[in-house]
Amino acid sequence: MNVYALLTPIAIFFVLLEIAACFAFKRKYINFQEAVANFGTALGNQTTNLLVAAGVYEVYGWLHANYRVAGPLEMTPVNFILLLLGVDFIFYWVHRWGHEMKIMWAAHSPHHSAEEMNFFVALRASVTQRLFSFFFFWPLTLVGFTPFDIYTMTALHLFISFLHHTEFIPKLWRPIEFIFTTPSHHRVHHGANYQYLDKNFGEFLIIWDRMFGTFAEEREKIVYGMYNHPQSFNPIKINFHYYAVIFREMLKAPGLFNKLRIWFMPLSWSPEGKKPLPPEITVQNQKRYQSVMFDGAKTYLVVHAILTAVLMLFVISPKSPLSYEMKWVGAILLWHSIINWAGILESKRWLLPSELARLVLTVAFVAQVSHRWEILTTVTAIAVLSAVWNLIYFRPFTRQVATA
Repeated sequence: MNVYALLTPIAIFFVLLEIAACFAFKRKYINFQEAVANFGTALGNQTTNLLVAAGVYEVYGWLHANYRVAGPLEMTPVNFILLLLGVDFIFYWVHRWGHEMKIMWAAHSPHHSAEEMNFFVALRASVTQRLFSFFFFWPLTLVGFTPFDIYTMTALHLFISFLHHTEFIPKLWRPIEFIFTTPSHHRVHHGANYQYLDKNFGEFLIIWDRMFGTFAEEREKIVYGMYNHPQSFNPIKINFHYYAVIFREMLKAPGLFNKLRIWFMPLSWSPEGKKPLPPEITVQNQKRYQSVMFDGAKTYLVVHAILTAVLMLFVISPKSPLSYEMKWVGAILLWHSIINWAGILESKRWLLPSELARLVLTVAFVAQVSHRWEILTTVTAIAVLSAVWNLIYFRPFTRQVATA
């Protein structure tokens, strides 16, 4: 069972609920371009669950079978709570190291590159963070928890953190704020304000931050974002931007030892000494990343976001009839889609041929995996209409566009 396939529709429901609330209460909490980039990044990153699940069941299964000191533990109510606390405690430290070590910040920083706070931001995770995080939960197998239960609990834990990403929920009743991580606490965690940097790492309990000196209360207006922003809506650049930053630092570092250890040092470290903080990002001086979209982009992107979400669910669903190989083909097609979304958002010259090619490949994929004539004809009709839309609106020589 892929628990992410079960939780994804619930997450989408909350996203739609927040969009409706923004319209109803006239709140400008959601920027269209960033929302599309966040949603696309999330869809692409869901494909890593195939690899993560395989690794968890193989490696964790081997550890559980050969090295556990107790169990196997049944998922009773008490053991459920113990596993949740174990996952939360380990995650606190993994999350904290994700802000304190360059290579782990490279994995975690895509989430912090969002410059607003809403449920779309909760979806903006990182490909490599999903892979990195499972290097740390293996001790839970040794005390008797099964790989299935660990994998399921980490998914539920991730969903708990999803609910923190909103500005609609104010501070809660003080005892709740004292024990549990709330939206107020997590807004602080996303702050680029100096006073909020590297604070509130807890996802379920905030008491870890209180115990280990990383707690901060929400007081002044929070500015969301990160220093050294990727300046792009492209999911490839969002995911791997900071790796490129470290790589450039490595090339400049003197000596092989410095080139190797730079990946594992604090963000402020350099061979010449501690780097000073960059100028603080404030409400007054923040310049959020924006780009010029092609005409006709909004309607097209909304429609294809829905269609691509269907493809993603088809690829990751435990009930999917696809073979393992075809799931990876579907995952590659999904990534092609969301990269093209960035091309539409940023008016890239390469977008038109790339999107026309994607439409053809989509029809070929459906023809290969579906034996129902009505599905193939529907997908073909959508592809033809989309191609016409591309030729009308997405031709770079019809308007002034950004250079690719």
